[in-house]
Parts: sequence; structure tokens; C-alpha cells
Amino acid sequence: MANITGVTRGGTPYEPTFVTELNAANCIGCGRCYKVCPRKVFELVERSEDDEAYDEDEDNCMVMILADAQDCIGCGSCSRVCPKQCHTHKPLAAGA
Repeated sequence: MANITGVTRGGTPYEPTFVTELNAANCIGCGRCYKVCPRKVFELVERSEDDEAYDEDEDNCMVMILADAQDCIGCGSCSRVCPKQCHTHKPLAAGA
């Protein structure tokens, strides 16, 4: 199955890249990706005590997770605002 492609208003074809992973170990829980995402793909949750990045005395007790990656529209806003480059994006086929 071929990857999803689109066409800009000016007629230029493009291939969007969709968020497929989020590196929780690097995530600082700042919420920037959550705030810019137009589709509510992310959710901010508390880190588990088993998480190696967990430190109850630090401000990093929250972490972002992918709540609904299937709803990603491939705009890339999340990766542009992330100070830790936690997001992985790939071109995908419909339904993948």
C-alpha cells in the first residue's frame, strides 16, 4: 500500500510524516507538543516510580504519551516545539 500523499494549495505534492513514537526517557513533560497539537494526539501523565527518569524531588514527574497516534494529521507541529526532540515521525499508508 502506498504512503499517504497530499497536494498544497499551490499544487505542489508532498508526503506528510506522522508521529509514530515518543521518547519518554528524554521527555521533560513541558506540554508544548500537547498545546500545539490540533488533534489531541498527546496526553500528559505522571511518570511511574519504575521510570528511570522519575525523581519526586525534581520537576520531571510528568511525561507525555501518545494517546491517539492514529489521529495524527502529519503537521509536524509537535516536533518543531519540542526542546528535547522526543518525537519520531514517518510517512505512512492509510490505516497503518
